[in-house]
Amino acid sequence: MHFYEKSSTIHRKVLLALQEGLMPLLCIGETQEEQEDGRTKKVLTSQLSEALRDIPREQMRKILIAYEPVWAIGTGKTATPKIVQEIHHFCRSLLVHSWGEEIAEAVPILYGGSVKPANIAQLIAQPDVDGALIGGASLEAKSFVQIIKNSVLG
Repeated sequence: MHFYEKSSTIHRKVLLALQEGLMPLLCIGETQEEQEDGRTKKVLTSQLSEALRDIPREQMRKILIAYEPVWAIGTGKTATPKIVQEIHHFCRSLLVHSWGEEIAEAVPILYGGSVKPANIAQLIAQPDVDGALIGGASLEAKSFVQIIKNSVLG
């Protein structure tokens, strides 16, 4: 289900979560149309800059980011490991620009676009991929266990 929340709403939710002592998981990603039009980086820059606007340095360590391309959610499609690395590196460079390298390295960036047992090892082997956000594949125990095994054994 898509709620079509505005970036300003997401920003308020991140602030409220931090205020309540929660660790927010900020999901970002582009639609199929935005990807096809070559707007991925522009969209992600906007999403990150708005959602994380004015977050103090010490609070940034309490945030998780998940790159979850909308076009991959529930479709079985996934970005190639090379594309995932490129996007994660781009997002980390945006964090470096705003909060410095130390904070950028401390913020986990997960991948969440149709992660499966067959692709988890290649995805998390990428230098800027800190883990995975597992969706539908976590609903079937055998699949989820295999994702865990494949991520550990690589």
